[in-house]
Amino acid sequence: MSKNDVIWPVILCGGAGTRLWPASRKSFPKQFVQLIDQNSLFQCAAKLICAEGFASPTVVTAEAFRFVVRDQLEGVGITAGTILLEPEERNTAPAVLAAALALRAQAADAVMLVLPSDHLIPDSAAFKQAVWRALPAAKAKQLVTFGAKPSRPETEYAFLELDGGPNLEISNIPLDLVQFFNKIDEETATEMFKTGRHFWNMGIGLFHVDAIIDAFAYYAPKILTAVSDSVANATVDFGFTRLDNISWSKAPPVSIDDAIMEKHDALTVMPYAACWSDLDDWQSVWRESAPDGDGNVCSGAATAIECRGSLLRSENPSVEVVGVGLEDMVVIATGDAVLISPKSASQQVGKAVAALKEKGATQAEANARELRPWGWFESIAHGERFQVKRIVVKPGASMSLQSHHHRSEHWIIVAGTAQVTVADQVHLLTENQSIYVPLGAKHRLENLGRLPVVLIEVQTGAYLGEDDITRYADQYSRS
Repeated sequence: MSKNDVIWPVILCGGAGTRLWPASRKSFPKQFVQLIDQNSLFQCAAKLICAEGFASPTVVTAEAFRFVVRDQLEGVGITAGTILLEPEERNTAPAVLAAALALRAQAADAVMLVLPSDHLIPDSAAFKQAVWRALPAAKAKQLVTFGAKPSRPETEYAFLELDGGPNLEISNIPLDLVQFFNKIDEETATEMFKTGRHFWNMGIGLFHVDAIIDAFAYYAPKILTAVSDSVANATVDFGFTRLDNISWSKAPPVSIDDAIMEKHDALTVMPYAACWSDLDDWQSVWRESAPDGDGNVCSGAATAIECRGSLLRSENPSVEVVGVGLEDMVVIATGDAVLISPKSASQQVGKAVAALKEKGATQAEANARELRPWGWFESIAHGERFQVKRIVVKPGASMSLQSHHHRSEHWIIVAGTAQVTVADQVHLLTENQSIYVPLGAKHRLENLGRLPVVLIEVQTGAYLGEDDITRYADQYSRS
């Protein structure tokens, strides 16, 4: 690589998968969850491209995740170049195009590396080496995708047939794509695994911005028109770039593979021989988590007794998971839900989520812990006309100035120091102090210190829903 070469990473971070329920939910999907180690998959993706020759990442995400993205990047010492907010999910094609248009406005000759935020790529050195080897082809305006050498027959992945000899995985340059294969059966997957010419589609691309924009102009002009207008009319709010919602809604919801990659007649593939997984179900999490001598993986407050080949996981330190005599099972417990399934059936977890939605269970999509720009809260007890919450407010953060029509609140500070406004009175409260917020009173809590404020909130009233809030001022631009 030349010392002047720069690669512009783009992390796609708007998905909301269900196959890793109950750890992953619509309100807090798998890319933000610590599945393998102390970092989330999104943080791992960001760290993967935090190196010399890589610009600060552009992140494309949903409005609901904007502060999670910023907080998790700060947690690993990374600052995003741009955070693009999608008004609604339209799949990966519009997201990639929005990033390309935004990057071209910054650097007309940019080469962008498009990464999913929820994949596992443990060998960062091998991956970056593959990216740099693919760079000349991308600079020459070839569209480059990445193919992982398969470790087993797999029917859930798309396969890429490459044009080359038996040692494709050690190629120093991208190779021509012969054909895409989607939705294959087990027999076909087994045959493809044996050939040495078929690689898993990693969903990672390296594109010159002009090349990918031109491809949209040719193959998907409706997407180009809608997304170009959305980017042109975007607004900057609190450090985020909000894409225009009216134009964005006109973009057909389609994946980058369906819109461009499978149609392009001159696609090239960079073979990748090191470990890769998209961690799309609990069996893949078990596989990539280094099972012990009995084939078990235990995490959190989990214990396996005379078990074989099983995954036991507790997301809540107060919930002990104990498996006795289990074989090839998955047991996942959170504070409000438990999943029990054979490993072989873990691809069917989405059906469980659909069943929960059908019966109106909040656990289908919402986490017990609800994130807010200022921190988070969780309900720890509730009944008729009352609810008790634990609330954590980050240092330097502030709740909005607000009031409620249907409830009053008691706040008890259990850690930190809070500045609390109730009506026209301002109070400084520390550990073991409390305050009453009458129904209808304007109020706000601010953490002006360097440590988190932890409080217990007791709500009483006829209606305790989160929509019973009237905001008068908010530093996070929420209405």
